[in-house]
Amino acid sequence: MSDSPGEEPANLKFLRRLVTALTATMMIGLVVLIGLIVIRLQTAAANPPSALALPDSITLPAGQSAQAFTRGSDWYAFVTGDDTILIYDANSGALRQTIKINN
Repeated sequence: MSDSPGEEPANLKFLRRLVTALTATMMIGLVVLIGLIVIRLQTAAANPPSALALPDSITLPAGQSAQAFTRGSDWYAFVTGDDTILIYDANSGALRQTIKINN
């Protein structure tokens, strides 16, 4: 063999450089991810979502009880125990629509 004992083969040099490049890429990627998470959390803390505006009081029709509630941009709705959806106007509180769910 003509190689001296201190010299390593070319493919081993290439593999060492490849592993070093992969390690550096992973470290940079991890720093970027941590930075993005920190920035996102700081932005969310500085701009909390607006509070959900709910009506002060709601009167359901006699004999009906609310099973579920949902809210849209200008309406809110209740699903009652007898499978009816009651949709109310968010501004006036007036009943907008009644939908009976058929089984």
